[in-house]
Amino acid sequence: MPPAAGPGNRSGQGQFIFKLAPEVKPAPGAGPSSGSIGEKINLRLKPEELESYLDAFVVCQKEAKAVLATKVSTHFNRIRYLEEAGAGDAPSAVGMIKNNILLIGPTGVGKTYLVKLIAHKLGVPFVKGDATKFSETGYVGGDVEDLVRDLVQAAGEDIELAQCGIIYIDEIDKIASSRSLIGPDVSRTGVQRALLKPMEETEVDLKVPHDPISQLQAIENYRKTGKREKRTVNTKNILFIMSGAFVGLEDVVRRRLRTQAIGFNAPTEPDREFYLSQVSAEDLITYGFESEFVGRLPVVVLLEQLCPEDLFQILTNPNNPVIISKKRDFASYGVELVFEEEALRLIAEEAAKERTGARALVGSMEKVLLPFEKRLPSTDIKRLLVTPEMVADPQAELAEVLASSKDHFQEERFKAARSSEAAQVARSLSQRAKEIEAGLNLIVSDDLIELVLATYGRTGLDVDLALSRIRDRAEEIRRFEKELAEGHDLKAVFDDEALYTILRVADQAGMSPSRYLNGIKGELIPGLQLVRDKTGLDEFILTREAIINTSDYVKGLVAARLSLGA
Repeated sequence: MPPAAGPGNRSGQGQFIFKLAPEVKPAPGAGPSSGSIGEKINLRLKPEELESYLDAFVVCQKEAKAVLATKVSTHFNRIRYLEEAGAGDAPSAVGMIKNNILLIGPTGVGKTYLVKLIAHKLGVPFVKGDATKFSETGYVGGDVEDLVRDLVQAAGEDIELAQCGIIYIDEIDKIASSRSLIGPDVSRTGVQRALLKPMEETEVDLKVPHDPISQLQAIENYRKTGKREKRTVNTKNILFIMSGAFVGLEDVVRRRLRTQAIGFNAPTEPDREFYLSQVSAEDLITYGFESEFVGRLPVVVLLEQLCPEDLFQILTNPNNPVIISKKRDFASYGVELVFEEEALRLIAEEAAKERTGARALVGSMEKVLLPFEKRLPSTDIKRLLVTPEMVADPQAELAEVLASSKDHFQEERFKAARSSEAAQVARSLSQRAKEIEAGLNLIVSDDLIELVLATYGRTGLDVDLALSRIRDRAEEIRRFEKELAEGHDLKAVFDDEALYTILRVADQAGMSPSRYLNGIKGELIPGLQLVRDKTGLDEFILTREAIINTSDYVKGLVAARLSLGA
């Protein structure tokens, strides 16, 4: 008799590990759910795990990623620690420091992208605000508190979850008081003061006098309960992350350093990044921030300007949204898009001339591909190779592609470029094997890499979305195994080869694993029941043959069992 079927008992090398996700999740807008906050978000993420995740998406910025991963992980692990110690609801101790973060860096270096990635990995609600909005509307503080209310909406009205969210405020340098004025710049310093309490700890009332919706909700609640319920959000555990380009801050640092004691060793001609790396609280105050405001941002992170090589590394990253977006654009017309590395290098060099960081990559890419995006959908061309020649002269190359779409030389280059992309994805998966295993319970094997490549290349998903899709589809197979056990009293489990075959065949057929299995269960289930009734065998390891040739598989089981009995 084969060993008992179970999640950890697949035949072969055990290359596929998968755990069922919780089946019941609170629906958006369903209100607070039961259970501790640790059951809703990832409060146990370690700094190196988060840094590894960021490395998969963001090139360069090594120091920034390390600091962000460490301080954000510590912030949320401290929430977990206090909750487990029974002090989660206790007021903050006097002098308690929250790890609010200030990001300093030019446009297009990944400030917003980093914060969004972190929030996604942790599973916490996230809202973004623009500091210029506050400066335009005065300093009464209402708009600042609106961000907290937006966080509750992002959390599906789950106040407990919202109280552990992330509020990201961009262009914070725009609320520094003007140094050209005589006397205080009241409008900007007022906004800073309005942020002080939320950044530390305060109660924000969800009912807003000027918001008719919140007023109607309060009236309806009073009509139902007869009580005036006061719904508030405590900001003690909400992490505030601010960012800005801080143009001119380097001049403030330079003046301070030049007045310091003799013996200061600086480069002969320091650049902007050197001075920004030396920034202190004193410099931020001189720049125009209130000392109390600076004190609530204890973590300062500098992001570096991106050079052409950095932009090239972004384009060759399998998770980069620029390439994935263009692949999706062309895939929507049935055209497979593949890039030669030298073409990507030229696009990166053109983008670097704009000096707007990664944002310029989109514009540079559009200049090259727009003529093809307009023309190819009206042709029968289904593959497009982006070459250095195309980057240099898109119109001339378009004419060449239309004239000789089946050129053998281009065919060989296309295959080579596709192989290069596949190798890059495989390297990325191998480098992140530990993180993938811990986060998705998927062991990085040749079979898994093959499935990711098929999904990544055909659908335009990034690597992580492809992995999540594979995990979700594998869950369908596990549910089918559960159905066999509970609905038909058959203890059966697919071995590794069978499981990957189901995923591969269903994917190629454009159907879900559930639909594919439903198509064969009419033969598989009676066959297994027949084997059980004739031989007494009640536990099965389902091989590839069980799903490819079910009839022969059943006959083989019966014959093997009867021969043993004889």
